[in-house]
Amino acid sequence: MTHHPPGPEPGTIAPHIPADIYRQAEREGRPIIVVLQAAPAARTAHTYLVPLGLGLATAIGVAGTVAALLALFEFAIHTATLIGGAAGPIGIGGLTFKLTRPKGQ
Repeated sequence: MTHHPPGPEPGTIAPHIPADIYRQAEREGRPIIVVLQAAPAARTAHTYLVPLGLGLATAIGVAGTVAALLALFEFAIHTATLIGGAAGPIGIGGLTFKLTRPKGQ
């Protein structure tokens, strides 16, 4: 198994200085300066608003499509009942079917 050193991305190992340089600085009284990286910036509102806007637009589009299909089906049913009421009974080979009820009943 081969050994791979950690990558350059932060967080893989703690930042350090070699031990001999640290001890030499302590002996000579030189200051040791530790530099910490700043925390990553917080996410902006844009990060959240774009996916939220896309999701809402998709939901509204789907709701509109469903409403249009329901309106189309309702129109087709009303058209079929209107044609069935105007046509009267349909006879096929001696069998007669009434598509609608008479108005008196």
